[in-house]
Amino acid sequence: QVQLVESGGGFVQAGGSLRLSCACPGDIFGHVVWGWYRQAPGKQRESVATVNSEHATTYSDSVKGRFTISRDNAKNTVYLQMNALKPEDTAVYFCTARIYSTWAEWNDYWGQGTQVTVSS
Repeated sequence: QVQLVESGGGFVQAGGSLRLSCACPGDIFGHVVWGWYRQAPGKQRESVATVNSEHATTYSDSVKGRFTISRDNAKNTVYLQMNALKPEDTAVYFCTARIYSTWAEWNDYWGQGTQVTVSS
């Protein structure tokens, strides 16, 4: 069973920065697409950013230019650098790992979530 361990959430003032980390302590076999999602109170969970095994990235329009996702394959870790934070970024952030056993078969794994609170 793949476990994802997140860290780095917290409380910050608007305009500040935080860096989230998500690590898989065990070995991962197969290609991995890492991602970050977030869920604010009363809202649906939304995708924030993804990074594939070639380090190609995608971002939601709401975070583009402010957030950067990156990965360290040697450490089985994904990061989310969040700059110029806004109160509307307040949410629980979840990391995900989509692990492909073949090009057409995969499993999704989720971290436990970490709270990010941005004050105005």
